[in-house]
Amino acid sequence: MQEFWIGLLILAALYLIIQIVADTNRFHVVRYTIDITGSGKDLKLDRPLRIAFLSDLHGKRYGRDNEKLLAAVDDIGPDVVLIGGDMLTAHEGADIEQVFSLVRALSSKYPVYYGSGNHEQRLALYPERFGDLSERLEKGIAENGAVRLINDSVLLEGFPVEISSVEIQKRFYSRGRKPRMHRQDMHDCLTLKDRSRFQILMAHNPEYFRTYRRWGADLVLSGHVHGGIVRLPILGGVISPRVRLFPQYDGGHFNKENKDLIVSRGLGSHTIPLRLWNPGELVEIEIR
Repeated sequence: MQEFWIGLLILAALYLIIQIVADTNRFHVVRYTIDITGSGKDLKLDRPLRIAFLSDLHGKRYGRDNEKLLAAVDDIGPDVVLIGGDMLTAHEGADIEQVFSLVRALSSKYPVYYGSGNHEQRLALYPERFGDLSERLEKGIAENGAVRLINDSVLLEGFPVEISSVEIQKRFYSRGRKPRMHRQDMHDCLTLKDRSRFQILMAHNPEYFRTYRRWGADLVLSGHVHGGIVRLPILGGVISPRVRLFPQYDGGHFNKENKDLIVSRGLGSHTIPLRLWNPGELVEIEIR
């Protein structure tokens, strides 16, 4: 009987290892539809707006030069590509050329807007550690055809849509206790240009959805949580970057007060390259 249980444990361990390797090295496309009439604004679209949303790649490559990821974006055929941040991991000697290669390939076909994650922000906050990596990253993103959005907004040509990206203060990423974010904290970072338009806000940390929507966002696009690293049936993602169990906004589509939040489970991982029952995600959004 003892041999049976030992054998069963070995098989279970092998299964988990195989599943972790598989989930850490694959992604799938998830699709969401947003009805613009839910915003309560008198807006009309001549045709649906299709968005490809990428987040939390952390330097991961899917095929040579990310050819598998790029092919999946082409299959979506987006009107615009939005990048939600953390496309690299902040460490000395980070591979920013990989970011440039991906941005260059995407911007050769689509308008690309690149927001901020906490890892891009970290490069800028600690030049004594990272040197000129932040400056080179910002310059390279622009030179390779993307529009870098840091606490700024753009009006999307051909659609009654404004796209914004906010870079919240570092304290809102701290582990342990969750600092309260007030609406004024958002206004101190970013002011809307045209409130009559449908407002898409890239805000990397989804925990502050309440503040984002009260600031004026109709649709918030976030990442950061990596789907909770490990996902369990019914319970969902297990742990957040703030080291909280079963985070509320772990991945997927949420709606409150007629405002929408879409949280990407991300495309990569960092520190511990581990994903279980939680493959990477490329997000497709259709706004009608």
